[in-house]
Amino acid sequence: AAGGLSAAFSGPRIAFYVGLKSPHEGYEVLKFDDVVTNLGNHYDPASGKFTCQVRGIYFFTYHVLMRGGDGTSMWADLCKNGQVRASAIAQDADQNYDYASNSVVLHLDSGDEVYVKLDGGKAHGGNNNKYSTFSGFLLYPD
Repeated sequence: AAGGLSAAFSGPRIAFYVGLKSPHEGYEVLKFDDVVTNLGNHYDPASGKFTCQVRGIYFFTYHVLMRGGDGTSMWADLCKNGQVRASAIAQDADQNYDYASNSVVLHLDSGDEVYVKLDGGKAHGGNNNKYSTFSGFLLYPD
């Protein structure tokens, strides 16, 4: 069993964990610019996009804090090459802040892009507090 376990971890090391410093609103790609971990450098903080360089099965998760107080809602979608693969909503009811979050397991080919995009509403920045985060890693290379 030990041999199988070590074999599972001998592949490419690809993982990232990033936070959102600045507020965003409307219908834009969230540019998570507080980079904590970026093994392999496949996440680009300038574009907010993870670009696959190793084909395989990946896990992604995101948590976006809504900046509320004006009675609106916020939608946050995880997209692969422009197509929505997961959606989440945060609603401003009796509180000013709420979270939108979701997770996915996706097969990616080389060149595929994965990112989180607002579909309306306002995302809270949080400076270095990492209220809003985006993470992903390679589970199984092809």
